[in-house]
This record gives sequence, structure tokens and C-alpha cells, in this order.
Amino acid sequence: MSKVAIIGGGYSGVISAIYASNNNEVTILERNSTLLKKLLLTGNGRCNYFNSVMSLDKFHSNTKKAIENIITMDNIEELDNFFINLGLFPKVKNGYYYPYSNQATSVKDLLIGKLNELDVNIKTDYLVEKIEKKNNKFIINNELEFDKVIISTGGKAYPKTGSDGIGYDLLKGFGHKITRLSPSLVQITSDNKYLKELSGIRCDANLTLFDKNKKIKEEFGELQFTDYGISGICTFNISSYLRDGIDNKKLLVNFMPFGIKEFNLFMKGSNNTIFERLEGILNYKLVKVILKLSNIKEDEKWKKIGTEQKEDLINYLFNYEVKITGTKSFDQSQVTAGGLDLKEINTKTMESNLVDDLYVTGEVLDLDGDCGGYNLTLCFITGYIAGVHV
Repeated sequence: MSKVAIIGGGYSGVISAIYASNNNEVTILERNSTLLKKLLLTGNGRCNYFNSVMSLDKFHSNTKKAIENIITMDNIEELDNFFINLGLFPKVKNGYYYPYSNQATSVKDLLIGKLNELDVNIKTDYLVEKIEKKNNKFIINNELEFDKVIISTGGKAYPKTGSDGIGYDLLKGFGHKITRLSPSLVQITSDNKYLKELSGIRCDANLTLFDKNKKIKEEFGELQFTDYGISGICTFNISSYLRDGIDNKKLLVNFMPFGIKEFNLFMKGSNNTIFERLEGILNYKLVKVILKLSNIKEDEKWKKIGTEQKEDLINYLFNYEVKITGTKSFDQSQVTAGGLDLKEINTKTMESNLVDDLYVTGEVLDLDGDCGGYNLTLCFITGYIAGVHV
């Protein structure tokens, strides 16, 4: 029986501990006063822990091939069976899985109950600042000794929960490479005109991101305007594709529920003003701004305006450009893009290729997903793989 230390009592660390405890003496070392602090924030406090759609394009890494070793049908089935056996009954909405109670605390309580059942040692208020390997033993903070270590410290997102990036420093201490880090699933900032007037508006829209005029991502969903730019789930998913910077990136918004040909027929078929006609589809504040941009008065009628004005109006409705200036910081982001280079670990065991008996799981890896339970899925699967193989 080996003594195993798990650095970090977040979701992936707890899952690692549950599976590792089968044949080992397991200790979780957590810097906070309680485990699973960040889990309580997921899904707006409801814990969106899974999604019925598990296609590989929902996950991101600089080593895309490695994702295939992690997101497998067997691993997804293990996740599903785990929660059934744990006693968690799901509520499924549009493919998103939540606990039926709609409370993240339900998931937290079940997981901590399982740790207690398995006699996992839990040491809270303990910050791991140093790990050394001497004589095949891992020495933590010059005082604790273990045979094996799993690093599950999280990334840099939500630093108030304890994820301040210390795991990257621990891994660098063993010679590991950390890829570029950036906020992901985060609000996009802009310097567009009229953002103050648009702030607070929510609407269904189609967002398309281009890189040098090549389409790289398209998302449909609720778009939220703010005084600094845009937010909402579709925005968050687009933000994942800004991890390499914003140079040559262009973001266009389509507000219309139908095509341009149908739009022309829609406008011709009414004697109302353009404002009145559009207000039946869009928020009146958004209509006001788009008419201003198109140099059209609110009391104008479609048949009275010129061809150029019509073309401008159609362009703003179907191809409204959000000029990207960047994203919000790690303080606002849900996850971290980048992390431990997946080329440096065995993704079938999560063991380091550089250091024997050192395993890595969760957000500290160069591995993240879209909104919708995908990041918790990654935490579960990598934690499960490490826990089984440790």
C-alpha cells in the first residue's frame, strides 16, 4: 500500500482521492478551510456536471490528439455510473446535467460523504509551497513524506477560490513546460460606439468569429451587452478561441431570425415605420442604436429610404461587428486556457513522463472545454484516470 498525496481538494482532486483510496493510503492537502469551494460556483450554483453531447470539438488543447485518449466512451460511461452509484439523481435541461435539487451543495455533500466512507485523510488550511523528490519519496514542505503525488491544484481562474496558479510553479520545479495561459469562458471587451446605450440588453443572436476572414467558430445563444463589451454563454465559448490573442480576429453578430431575402419581404409587407417593424423582433434600445448607425430616422418607412440606407441597415442587423479589444481577466473567467503541456504526460494514466509516480489532473493541464459541463467532465475523467493508475 502506497502513501498518496493529492495536492488540491477541488473536484478533480476529490475524484482522484475516491478512486486512489482503493489500494492506497490517501491524503488530500487543501489550502482552503473546506473542500470543493469552486464547485459551488459552477452552473450559477447549480453544478452543471455533465452534458449529453460529448463531441471532441467541445474540448480544447494545444495537443488536440491527446483529447482522444481522455474523452472516450468508456470514460464517459464510468462518469455516468459513478454518479448513479453515488446517489445523484440528474435534472437534464437542453442536454445539461444538474443535480435534481438544483443545488451544487448536493454534489459536494455526496462527494465528501464518499471520502469519509473511504477514510480518506483530509488536511485543510494547508498550502503546499514546495515538493521535492528524494530517494524515491516526495517530500512536501520539508515535513510530509509520500510515495506518490497527484497535482490537482486548478488553474488561475477564480483566484478567490484558491486557484492562483501555484500548481504551475510546482510542475515547473520538476522541469515541466507550461503552455501560454489565458482566461477562457470569459466576457469579451470592446470599444464599440453606443455600448452605454446597449448595456443591459439580452437577445438571441448568432456570433461568428473570423481569423483573417476565415471562419473559425460560430455560436448561437443569448448575447448580453455590457458597458465594456459582451457576455453570455455564446460569448464565453467564442472567448476560448482568443487564447492566442486578438490580432486579425473579427467578431460578427447576426440579430435576425431569418435570412436577408425574408427580411426584405418582411419589411416590404408593412406600412409601419422601420422602428415599429423592428421592435417586434428586437429590443427597442438595440433598434434605436442600429437606426442611428444606419443614419435612419425612427419615423422613416422602408419604402421611403434609399438603397444605401437599406444596405447599411441590413449590414448592421446581419453583420454587426463587435470590435474586440480583449477579454476580462482571470478574476472573471470560468477556466484557464493552457497549462501543463500534454506531450509531457501519459494521457492514458495521467502520469508525468519526466517524473515517476507524479500524476496531474484537472484544470492545471493544457485542457479545457466549452460551457455546459465540459470542464467538470474533464476534471472527473482525468481524476478518475489518475486515481485508478496511481
